Amino acid sequence: MPYYRAVGEVPRKRHTQFRRPDGGLYAEELMGVEGFSADSALLYHRHPPTAIVDAVTMSETCRSLSPNLPLKPRHFRTPSLHFDGADGVTGRRQLFANADVAICFVVAGEPSPLYRNATGDELLYVQSGEGVVETIYGALDVSSGDYVVLPTSTTYRIVPHGELALLTLEAAGHVGPPRRYLAARGQFLEHAPYCERDLRGPSEPLLVGDTGGSDTGGSDTGGSDNGGSDTEVLVRHRSGLTRLTYDHHPFDVVGWDGCLYPWAFSIHDFEPITGRVHQPPPVHQTFEGPGFVICSFVPRKVDYHPLSIPVPYNHANVDSDELMFYVGGDYEARRGSGIGLGSLSLHPAGCTHGPQPGAVEASLGVERFDETAVMVDTFRPLELGTGAAECEDPDYAWSWAGRGPLS
Repeated sequence: MPYYRAVGEVPRKRHTQFRRPDGGLYAEELMGVEGFSADSALLYHRHPPTAIVDAVTMSETCRSLSPNLPLKPRHFRTPSLHFDGADGVTGRRQLFANADVAICFVVAGEPSPLYRNATGDELLYVQSGEGVVETIYGALDVSSGDYVVLPTSTTYRIVPHGELALLTLEAAGHVGPPRRYLAARGQFLEHAPYCERDLRGPSEPLLVGDTGGSDTGGSDTGGSDNGGSDTEVLVRHRSGLTRLTYDHHPFDVVGWDGCLYPWAFSIHDFEPITGRVHQPPPVHQTFEGPGFVICSFVPRKVDYHPLSIPVPYNHANVDSDELMFYVGGDYEARRGSGIGLGSLSLHPAGCTHGPQPGAVEASLGVERFDETAVMVDTFRPLELGTGAAECEDPDYAWSWAGRGPLS
C-alpha cells in the first residue's frame, strides 16, 4: 500500500515492551513482503501467533485444468453455475488459471472458514450482494462493485449478508496499483484515475472472545465465549492445502501499524480517462500483478472527434489473453453476441477480436457508454478449469461470422 496507517493500540516505539493490562507482554508479529526489504505491518497479539496444536493435509478437488484447444474465442455464463450452500472460500469454482493467477467464481450464502493464502495476494471483486470480509487487521464492509486486496498470508473469512457473488483472483505474487500511478515515495500522482481518498482499510481491531470484542465465531470459526478454544485455519501454500489448528483465535490483534494491510476500492470511484478518439485499454488499468493486469471499464463519455468511432477497433493481443467480466449496463461492442450480465469472454493470443458486426455503424454519434466490466489481461495463456467447462456457450466463437463451424 502507498501510505501508512495505524489502527488500535500500538506502542510509541517499534520492538519495545508493550504490556497487556495483566502485565504480560503483547506478542509482536511482523508481516512483511520481499523479506524485510519492502512494505510491512507490525501487529500486536494478546496470544502468541505461533501456537499451533495440529496440522492436517487437506485434499482439494475441482482444480484440474485443460488447455484452450482448439484455440478459439470463448464465452462463459456464470449464472449457469450452481452454488447451493457455498461459502466464499471453499465454494470457489476455478474458471481459468496459469502459473501467475487462478481465477474463480462463487456465489456465497454461508460464512467461510478462516483462510490464509500463503502463495500470493488475492483480489476479490464483488459482482453483487453485500457482506463483511473479516481479517486479522479488522473488518471491511463490502458491496457490489468493490475490489478487495488481501495481502499474502492475511488470515480472513468472508461473511455474506444474503448472497454474495465474487470473482476471485489468486495471484502468485503481489497485487497493487500500477507503478506509473505512484510517486517514488508511494503517493498517487495527479494523473491516476483513483487516489488515497477512494481507498478503505480496516478502521478498528476485530477482537474475538476473551479479547473483549464481539464473538464472530461460533463452531465454524472456532471462536468461543472465552476465546481460548482451538481454532482451525485453512492455509493454501505452494504444496497444497493444510488445516492448521491454533490454541487461540487469530483475531486477537489489539493494534497494528504499517503500509501492508487489506483494503477496498469501489469500481464506481474509478475516474475514466477519455479522448477525442478511442482510448486503448491501458487507460482503464486499475491494478497490476505478476504476469497480469486488471482494468475497469465504467460508464463514461466517449470519443468526441467529429469522425470518431466509439467502439473498439479489431485488435490482436499478440502477447496476452484477454478475459472480460461483464457486470453492468450494456457492452456496446459485443451487443448481439449472446453476452449478458455475469458473462466472461476469453479472447486468447493468436485470435483477432473486435466489435460484433454492425456495432461500428451503430456506435457512430453515441456520446456515452453505460457499461461496467472488469478485464484481466494475462501474459501467459489461460487454461480452462472445470467451472468454465460447465458454463461455456459453444456458439460464441462463430458469432462474428454468423454461422457455425464447417462439418
